[in-house]
Amino acid sequence: MQIPVIIRILGLLLILFSSTMLPPVFIDWLYDEGVAAPFFDSFLLLLLTGLLLFLPFRKARAELRRRDGFLVVLLFWFVLGSAGGLPMYLSEALSLSLTDSVFESISGLTTTGATVVTGLDALPKSILFYRQELQWLGGMGIIVLAVAVLPMLGIGGMQLYRAETPGPVKDSKLTPRITGTAKALWLIYLGLTVTCALAYWLAGMTPFDAIAHAFATVSTGGNSTHDASLGYFDSTAIELIAILFMFLAAVNFGLHFAALHQRRLMAYFRDAEFRTFFSVMIGVSLIIGGYLYATDTFHTLRQGFVEGLFHVVSIGTSTGFTTQAFYSWPSFVPVLLIYVSFMGGCSGSTGGGMKVIRVLLLFKQGSRELKRLVHPSGQFLVKVGRKPVSDKIIEAVWGFFAAYFGLTILMVLMLMASGLDQDTAFSAVAATLNNMGPGLGQVALNYAGINDFAKWVLVLAMLLGRLEIFTLLVLFTPGFWRK
Repeated sequence: MQIPVIIRILGLLLILFSSTMLPPVFIDWLYDEGVAAPFFDSFLLLLLTGLLLFLPFRKARAELRRRDGFLVVLLFWFVLGSAGGLPMYLSEALSLSLTDSVFESISGLTTTGATVVTGLDALPKSILFYRQELQWLGGMGIIVLAVAVLPMLGIGGMQLYRAETPGPVKDSKLTPRITGTAKALWLIYLGLTVTCALAYWLAGMTPFDAIAHAFATVSTGGNSTHDASLGYFDSTAIELIAILFMFLAAVNFGLHFAALHQRRLMAYFRDAEFRTFFSVMIGVSLIIGGYLYATDTFHTLRQGFVEGLFHVVSIGTSTGFTTQAFYSWPSFVPVLLIYVSFMGGCSGSTGGGMKVIRVLLLFKQGSRELKRLVHPSGQFLVKVGRKPVSDKIIEAVWGFFAAYFGLTILMVLMLMASGLDQDTAFSAVAATLNNMGPGLGQVALNYAGINDFAKWVLVLAMLLGRLEIFTLLVLFTPGFWRK
């Protein structure tokens, strides 16, 4: 374990993160709100802490192994989550406890969007912007950003990238060098954000709201600057823009790179994971839209399908925007939406959940087992597209699936033991583990009313979901710490 190098990198990353406190200071100056002190104090404290960690080990150089990368990622997310809550804890406008401040910060950085903050419409714009900024940085992963803009990380960048990026396949690179890959990802991410913000602005949002909601849309985070979320704007055009960019953000960014490089949209439809994702979103939207119309939840077929499509894409991509009180719809609908969130977005996207490719592989493996029952001597391959998938990957997917639902059951029981009812406990764990946000029962509107123990369990769920479980669990195995 390269402890000096790990401390040096952690210091660098904290120095980098301290700069996120400065845009809210600018927003405060721009709108003349006079509440910038918590952000400026937090900037100085984080910068100083980062320097104190970095300077004693600034000359430490050694090759990072893969387990070193896992440790850096875990330490950084734990420290980052705590540090990110500092300005909210210090802010008199919020009056949050330590637990609530850490919960809100980690919810933002993991792009979960589960919030304990109420009265958003009355909050200073600097605080509102900071919540959106946290989601935007967490969407692509701030460590991937660090690999892109801090070449001083040097050797070990690939280890950090593998530990940070979501999806079952971690080793693919878009460009020959890992820094090039990280830069390509961030340029696509930035391009989608700018385009989304312009579209929102042209559809009627103020420039501030357009940028803030573009941050939350492209990161699939779902935080809003209004208590009514996107329902505040009461605009079909805004809903359609959100649907498009939530969907694009939940698509593998490698596909975006390929489509731009080849200048061909067919690059998307040649990908089996994309075709599955697209089909599920359309199929479930038709089911829910038709059901909402059939049950007279909406009186026109058009409104039923628009609202159905919006909420399927929002919940299914783990974004969590809402325009209606979907939790009050016929119970079949919100429960189906929660189940869809378990699938989440594609691998290599900002979406949460188990990822579409894993669900696709589980389905194909199940089909293979049925064929083996009929033809015991037959040899059947699991293929994604035309490419066979090794049994090693299938085993890893089954292991992930077992761990995912084992942890879901465990955390639901922990929340019920703390006093929450079953609907609240299940939906809260599903919403946080899938990095989706809104739940049912007591957490339908926000998470402010649940107990502190439950909030810390859900903080763990958010981190497990963002780091895809094994990145975190591997640190609790004895073999990880053996030399």
